[in-house]
Amino acid sequence: MAKEGAQRAEETEQMIEKEGGKEASEGSAAGSLRAADTKEMRAVVLSAFGGLNKLRVSKKAMPEPQDGELKIRVKACGLNFIDLMVRQGNIDNPPKTPLIPGFECSGIVEALRDSVKGFEIGDRVMAFVNYNAWAEVVCTPVEFVYKIPDDMSFSEAAAFPMNFVTAYMMLFEVANLREGMSVLVHSAGGGVGQAVAQLCSTVPNVTVFGTASSFKHEAIKDSVTHLFDRNADYVQEVKRISADGVDIVLDCLCGENTGKGLSLLKPLGTYILYGSSNMVTGETKSFFSFAKSWWQVEKVNPIKLYEENKVIAGFSLLNLLFKQNRGGLIKGVMDKLLNLYNSKKIKPVVDSLWALEEVKEAMQRIHDRGNIGKLILDVEKAPTPLMANDSTETSEAGEEEEDHEGDNENKERMPFIQ
Repeated sequence: MAKEGAQRAEETEQMIEKEGGKEASEGSAAGSLRAADTKEMRAVVLSAFGGLNKLRVSKKAMPEPQDGELKIRVKACGLNFIDLMVRQGNIDNPPKTPLIPGFECSGIVEALRDSVKGFEIGDRVMAFVNYNAWAEVVCTPVEFVYKIPDDMSFSEAAAFPMNFVTAYMMLFEVANLREGMSVLVHSAGGGVGQAVAQLCSTVPNVTVFGTASSFKHEAIKDSVTHLFDRNADYVQEVKRISADGVDIVLDCLCGENTGKGLSLLKPLGTYILYGSSNMVTGETKSFFSFAKSWWQVEKVNPIKLYEENKVIAGFSLLNLLFKQNRGGLIKGVMDKLLNLYNSKKIKPVVDSLWALEEVKEAMQRIHDRGNIGKLILDVEKAPTPLMANDSTETSEAGEEEEDHEGDNENKERMPFIQ
């Protein structure tokens, strides 16, 4: 084991040297830090809340692991809709800027404190990070780090934690999904939507209703039982097929969809809100969109829930991890999910790979709801020449857009790497 660890350490140091890093003595800090050290790293920096032009790639001081932490040489980072809301400052208690966005990544363990057990230098891992994920190097507590299966790529690993843990927790921990039940999921073509569809397929006779932009239907039609256009009257479409409605509603939209979702619940059904993407319309934070979405939310009457035998719940994975200290619970869920992956029952869907320098274009694709599955920032990918003209360096006016969901099937799109 020691020989193997030493060999991995040597390979890691060679990789750092090749990338232009400088080696540091292993005996520094009284021997408590076991790896090489370099001065700076590339990172995506959000200089202030607002539009896409608040993002840039710049040099930052490389972090070093504190007690109980691992240092990871990042290979890939996940890009989620919550990152877009963070950029706009459209979240509760946003951190101070400048900051490095991102909450999940994959890579190679480069250093670790002596207190860290269960990992070795050179291990391939994926991790949750409380911000700072969009960089060449991250440090995060060991409880948020998980080993990658041998046949899982770094891009797949970066697409795995947020989407599949969110989907699993909502379906099995909150809503208690069982055989023969039915589920309605919005944004069925997104990363969480596709994870929900795959996990539902592991339970016999589960019916999945999904809404998605029309141009995605051909690509995802086999992943759900019934698929509706996101602009259609999906309440009537669902009731036409299932007069009693559904057992579980998974809502990442909020606004008027809250009332619609509650109206579709069967007795003993569960509605779960896990996002509020309807609040995002223009490039910057819009008070009008926020107020409109808030006003449209169904005002919940507990007496009515009691009379109709319905359950309403919320789910925030990031709060569960970083504010409510449930890392141990998530570790157990990750173990179950990795068993499903190793059994070939689930697999992350990667939409496209982007260089760090292409983060604005990647974020625009999420804003347009153009992705099927997960967008990944590939740290080692060079920007494509096609991205030389920064079409997303737009104004910060943040005008309202009627067709902000990207439903125009004829809309020209840049080529993406699958």
